[in-house]
Amino acid sequence: MAERSLAGQVSFEWPTRRLRQALALFGAILLAGCQTMVPKTQAPAPPPPAKPATPPPSTALPTDSERHRIALLVPLTGPNAAVGQSIANSTTMALLDTKTERLRITTYDTGKDATAAARQAVAEGNKLILGPLTGDEVKAVAPIARAAKVPVVSYSNDASVAGNGVFLLGYAPGQSIDRVIRYAHGRGARNFAALVPKGVYGERAGAAFLAAVKSAGGTPVGMETFDRSAASVSAAVKRLSTRSSYDALLIADIGRIAVQVAPQVKSSESGANARLLGTELWNTDNSISASAALRGAWFASVSDGLYRTLASKYRTSYGTTPYRLASLGYDSVLLTVRISQGWTPGSDFPTARLTDPDGFAGIDGAFRFSGSGMAERALEIQQVDAGSISVIDAAPRGFGK
Repeated sequence: MAERSLAGQVSFEWPTRRLRQALALFGAILLAGCQTMVPKTQAPAPPPPAKPATPPPSTALPTDSERHRIALLVPLTGPNAAVGQSIANSTTMALLDTKTERLRITTYDTGKDATAAARQAVAEGNKLILGPLTGDEVKAVAPIARAAKVPVVSYSNDASVAGNGVFLLGYAPGQSIDRVIRYAHGRGARNFAALVPKGVYGERAGAAFLAAVKSAGGTPVGMETFDRSAASVSAAVKRLSTRSSYDALLIADIGRIAVQVAPQVKSSESGANARLLGTELWNTDNSISASAALRGAWFASVSDGLYRTLASKYRTSYGTTPYRLASLGYDSVLLTVRISQGWTPGSDFPTARLTDPDGFAGIDGAFRFSGSGMAERALEIQQVDAGSISVIDAAPRGFGK
């Protein structure tokens, strides 16, 4: 467990010199077991009595009546440790950049036991939980947080765990699919087909595809599944080629699969002239811009403009490239800083303010939480060009009334 807090006013600049100096202090504690920062200016404590009646536990957190206690639950051990560390580092950067004196963030490792981490976080008086990372971890954490009336702002996108005090910041595939389908329909596409992977993501993507096409006024003419093996992908494309011709084809999978699928689709009679469409998963794969068959393809995603700045500052500070989900950690702190204005330390978190219809601004653009607990995001349309990606329809700057 590691604990962090800073002082000052809100700023969205990244002063590199100050950042490096501060990170030298904060970075070392992120992987610690359970440590508390003590200001250097604090006067030495008087010597303890010779025979204290009940010595305080060595891991006790200090009493703090001026700052809000926030728990960050991420994996710092186990298979997702690198992702968790990237998120934890980004929350430190957000504390430094906002210079807030109102938050005290303590990190708890969910890598070994998310349930134990949640219990400790609640027992130590935290009034808000940022994290955890996965849907399974949310299932373990949510009942404990709910019983303590502590809301959870998770980095998961598993819609099945949202609601009843759980809010999800993760990128929902349904939103990117709806955005790109509507955009394509608005530019003349009427008949839509889809290729989706087997599994939970594919099931949700397939359902979102059918709903989006219907909502946009288009016609779904075919949808095939595959298991990501080369043979399965080829077979799915061949099955799809026996259907009616389609104006647009959604490839609801990662960029590597899109690169594999695109040439096969373009060489088929039914898909030769189709517009290829993608999801938010394409946003993390630069290889798609090297594929000639994908040129002109469209996909919807959060904006990368501010994220590139964050990633550059992150590399300067930590010497490595952050995981794309690091922006969620940063934005969760910005969200908390905004809500902390007017929130009395020690009192329950004002959960109702999370559903502000005007939403919030972050590294990934504008977002707001729906009544279901899912983050609704303002997405842009990007186009695959020769060796680059361009924005052809900017994300809305906010949410109209």
